[in-house]
Amino acid sequence: MMEWALAILFGAAVMLLILSFYKTRQESKAGQREMEEFSISIMKEVQELQQQMRNFELDAEVQSTEDGKKAGSAKQRLLLREVLDLHKRGYSFEGISAETQLTENEVKLLLAPYMEKKGERRRVANES
Repeated sequence: MMEWALAILFGAAVMLLILSFYKTRQESKAGQREMEEFSISIMKEVQELQQQMRNFELDAEVQSTEDGKKAGSAKQRLLLREVLDLHKRGYSFEGISAETQLTENEVKLLLAPYMEKKGERRRVANES
């Protein structure tokens, strides 16, 4: 009789151990899933902040160039920001015109003040 009681208790202990491992595995998977979701949300927020920073930098450059000129509409500023962003990312005039539905000449005219600035900076640095 005592042997049966020990066998039953040993069997119950083994079953509880297996159940414990199973529950721990489920909890760890849930924790990993939460961590992945958290890291994805953080990455999205970082990307949004980077985009906002890029827009602020482009707006500052546009504003500094337009200080002496008549201020354009909000739609024109957005278009100029997009064209300037594409140019800074290395797009060619053809690529920018394809992305923005403008002609190459329009793109060149929009970028002309910003490209002259770069040339002037280089020239001044070389003259010193």
